[in-house]
Amino acid sequence: MREVVLDTETTGIEVREGHRIIEIGCVELLDRRLTGRHFHVYINPEREVEEGAFQVHGISDEFLADKPLFADVADEFMDFIRGAQLVIHNAAFDVGFIDAELERLGRHGCVADHCSVVDTLLLARHKHPGQRNTLDALCKRYGVDNSQRELHGALLDAEILADVYLIMTGGQTALVLAGQGSEGSADQPGEIRRLDPQSRPVLPVVRATEEELAAHEQRLAAIEKAAGFALWRQMEAIEA
Repeated sequence: MREVVLDTETTGIEVREGHRIIEIGCVELLDRRLTGRHFHVYINPEREVEEGAFQVHGISDEFLADKPLFADVADEFMDFIRGAQLVIHNAAFDVGFIDAELERLGRHGCVADHCSVVDTLLLARHKHPGQRNTLDALCKRYGVDNSQRELHGALLDAEILADVYLIMTGGQTALVLAGQGSEGSADQPGEIRRLDPQSRPVLPVVRATEEELAAHEQRLAAIEKAAGFALWRQMEAIEA
């Protein structure tokens, strides 16, 4: 399966107020492995960036002044994501902005015409109800390094989200792309190698205390008295 982990940065929060996309970042997964291919572009939104948005991503009007318009990059972007399953955190936000840009452009239809979408925010809320499920919170929960994320950035956030997504859905993420650079798109998948096992942290083994073992035995005895048997005892007998 081909998946594309995607993130955007925008001039503001409300697409209905005419806010525009200023950055798109995507990384490719093939059969749940990073391939090294990515799509990344800054976009001139033809309007000012709101101060609140600037405080989040640090992308200024001056920086964007000489960047291409969405119309200039739309075909390449759609070619990259077409046919893939998109993985997006709070997908309604990003897809809403992309669809608005496509509608304004008048071609390519909408995202749903070309891709299916997995929303990792909805996955996280289902898996961790009642907890904070921001990308930063998920990084802390799953031990994903986000130390470089002082400001939001579409490509960096897509790379971080790829790690979070693979862990959250039960995949292996201790992978490194040999020779992968930070600029441009790779034409061929990178060589994937696993991290040296010696460099991995040792998982702590937490053993029950004497008091906990005694409480466990008391609980089993109570179950046996009430029900006539304890399944745990039967499992211990089988293992023995």
